[in-house]
Amino acid sequence: MARTLAFLYGLFAYLVCLPTLLYAIGFVAGIGVPKTIDGGEPGSVPAAIAIDMALMSLFALQHSIMARAGFKAWWTRLVPKPIERSTYVLFSSLALALLCWQWQPLPDIVWQVEETHAATALTALGFIGWGIVLSSTFLINHFELFGLHQVVNNLAGRPMPPYRFRTPLYYNFVRHPIYFGFIVAFWATPVMTTGHLLFAAVTTAYIFVGIVLEEGDLIDLFGDDYRRYRQRVAMIVPWRNSI
Repeated sequence: MARTLAFLYGLFAYLVCLPTLLYAIGFVAGIGVPKTIDGGEPGSVPAAIAIDMALMSLFALQHSIMARAGFKAWWTRLVPKPIERSTYVLFSSLALALLCWQWQPLPDIVWQVEETHAATALTALGFIGWGIVLSSTFLINHFELFGLHQVVNNLAGRPMPPYRFRTPLYYNFVRHPIYFGFIVAFWATPVMTTGHLLFAAVTTAYIFVGIVLEEGDLIDLFGDDYRRYRQRVAMIVPWRNSI
């Protein structure tokens, strides 16, 4: 019964995460969702900046703290290990949903690409960035990343296999293709408003902080294999070993 409940919980977390992520794509791209990053009635600029910064900070803190090995060691004393990742995914989804829901627009235009073909190309580039994000999750292990692999193995009474150091496809060009895809998706837009610029700048800064924290964990996990990989492959800009 406990294993069945854990599986249902993990499935629930995944089914919350997937539409939330898809909504976030439309939110940033400004396409196909009720509220976008520039949608809604603008209010006080200082209040909007304060609220938006608070929402992004909440997401960043939740995302970073819950991903650290030390927190996991403490957290799994309270939460069964098979659902630890699903709980992280669920909390991340709720923080992202809150950000999309409560985001305050800052619609003043910083720059705008008027030429039709160039604007279309930028929109397409943004969706290519999202495509890199999603496909990168499948290159490593999409269902483990989102907690389903853990609860399925637990339901079947199988232990999780040990982590293996792999560098499929994109990972031969950049160490963090998921983050690379996010940066492309956030910045590639034909209309950059003040709110979108704030979102892109803050999330990009957070990505680089997250990389530093994540790479420390990866070195602890994979040791010299990851150190050699870091010397050989660029961090975020393809073919630029220093970045």
